[in-house]
Amino acid sequence: MPYYETVYIARQELSDAQVKELTEGFTKIIKDGGGKIHKTEDWGLRTLAYRIRKNRKGHYVLIESDTPADALLEMERQMRLSDDVLRYMSVREDALSTGPSAILNKDTRDSDEKEAA
Repeated sequence: MPYYETVYIARQELSDAQVKELTEGFTKIIKDGGGKIHKTEDWGLRTLAYRIRKNRKGHYVLIESDTPADALLEMERQMRLSDDVLRYMSVREDALSTGPSAILNKDTRDSDEKEAA
């Protein structure tokens, strides 16, 4: 099965528990479709580059999966229908990543630099 990386942005008004519940719903769609979830990462509440539906911030979430295309299309359809999802993007990958994503590495590096100063 092909590998996919999906990142979606949820509304800023949602709590962390609601974002986690939303992510679990999307991962359940993939699992029910015969796919496997490699990892999920919550990147937290971040400032958007521009306003989207009157929102200045959003909760970013990464989902890496090994799934058939039908399950991915169903997950994207559910994201499109959800009022809580501002944007989403799925990209096909040649191989799954190892370790944390570059965003989490950057955040860790930034916090280490602030502590050292």
